[in-house]
Amino acid sequence: MNNNKSNNYSQKITFFQERKLPEAATLAGYAYLVNAYHLPVPLPIKLSAISNHHKFYEKDNWKILTPRHAPAPTLEGHLIFALKYEGVDLAVLKKLFDIISPYEIEEIVERHPTSSYSRRLWFLYEWLTGKLLKLPNVTTGNYTNALDTDLQYGIPGTKSPRHRVNNNLPGTKEFCPLVFKTETLEIYRQKSLDEKAKITIGKVSASILARTASFLLLKDSKSSYAIEGEEKLHTRIQRWGRAIGEAGKQPLNLDELLRLQKIVIGDDRFLKLGLRDEGGFVGEHEQLTRLPLPEHISARHEDLSSLMKGLFLFNLRSLQNFDPVIAATCIAFGFIYIHPFADGNGRLHRYLIHHILAEMKFSPTGLIFPISAAILERIDDYRTVLESYSQRLLPLIEWEPTPTMNVHVLNDTADFYRYFDATLHAEFLYACVEKTINVDLPQEIDFLQRYDAFKQQVTAFLELPSSKIDLLFNFLKQNEGTLSKRALQKEFSALQADEIDRLEQIYKESFVEHY
Repeated sequence: MNNNKSNNYSQKITFFQERKLPEAATLAGYAYLVNAYHLPVPLPIKLSAISNHHKFYEKDNWKILTPRHAPAPTLEGHLIFALKYEGVDLAVLKKLFDIISPYEIEEIVERHPTSSYSRRLWFLYEWLTGKLLKLPNVTTGNYTNALDTDLQYGIPGTKSPRHRVNNNLPGTKEFCPLVFKTETLEIYRQKSLDEKAKITIGKVSASILARTASFLLLKDSKSSYAIEGEEKLHTRIQRWGRAIGEAGKQPLNLDELLRLQKIVIGDDRFLKLGLRDEGGFVGEHEQLTRLPLPEHISARHEDLSSLMKGLFLFNLRSLQNFDPVIAATCIAFGFIYIHPFADGNGRLHRYLIHHILAEMKFSPTGLIFPISAAILERIDDYRTVLESYSQRLLPLIEWEPTPTMNVHVLNDTADFYRYFDATLHAEFLYACVEKTINVDLPQEIDFLQRYDAFKQQVTAFLELPSSKIDLLFNFLKQNEGTLSKRALQKEFSALQADEIDRLEQIYKESFVEHY
């Protein structure tokens, strides 16, 4: 069977789907396959091409390789090139396998039955499609990983004797985002941030630690609501804070998410809780016509059951010695793209980060990192990361408005939510985690220690109840270490001049000189 498409797609080009190449070059690997087979998939963030020059370099998300790296101008050539230099892109492979004949993969394996690349292709074909190829089981040879761990993060995995392939994919075919190894992520991983957090809290008293945990919990809950534009719902914020504090203690399943959605929403009289039974999107409505203006279109409601099952299975598989922050990335950002509920998705998305970090013992017991606060401080970066996939996804979704001005998706989009590159998301989340561990946690501990010292010095010469000391501290803080005339005329009118001087000096020594 001839699978050579070189006649039409081997010429040098300078643009590919509106993406400019650094120089005139020939498409290779996934870029070639997407182009040659007209695959309706979000383009991989990084693409490859072959130039005439003997210089390998990367620029503008293009990997430019030399003529000696050029693949054979066949389906086999470009598939092997992709696995070797670009890793596994499940979205591209799934769409490709859906349209080519199974005989084409069988021929590749039959020509190279012992090749690790052909066995990986064989395994990935059967894993993604659920179809068995007419090939005998492999009986000899070493096992090879389905996922090249020099390029992407995987789990220890389980062996597939049929292919002599170790299935180290972190998910199942229902849900399996992947993350590429980058210099940025490897630097974060080498910092052992979880151990650093444990060392930090190991130096403080149980009382300080308990108050730190309480403050950070409330800070994260407030920030999570603030991200959604809801900042004054004090009762719900406190209730949600208590829920976050229990993260990681219950198994992650649909019942648990439904329980949490109820806490997030509170009053469910005007909203159907549970999985959506209609379309969904994130965006606005056109002012006059009320037509939807989507920035992101959620997964079809018909696909939610399968997608959520896959998400929960990913959670279970990721417990097999997978990086906790990367696991949290894939699950939490996968959840927000799926958008399974009519409301509450954003807060549940951030809850999932806490759940995974706690479940995988990355977060110290009893302590929740204020991830939402770190996200809120970098809200523009957060939106950019979300859009890094949504904007590539949106043009591929065919939809029409419903009578209620929702969206009705017309094409099969499930795989778009099952398989995506979460590398940028992981780098963003690691940055947020590092900030909470290096800045927020030690700052809060330091503040509480200084506040306790301030309180002890005040009570050493002045008998004041705790509530009055709190009020005194707030007045001093608001007026940069000086008691205002209002405070001295009302709440603290009984103070003598020397007492005022002493209180202001204590505050200055405790806080002003250190911040």
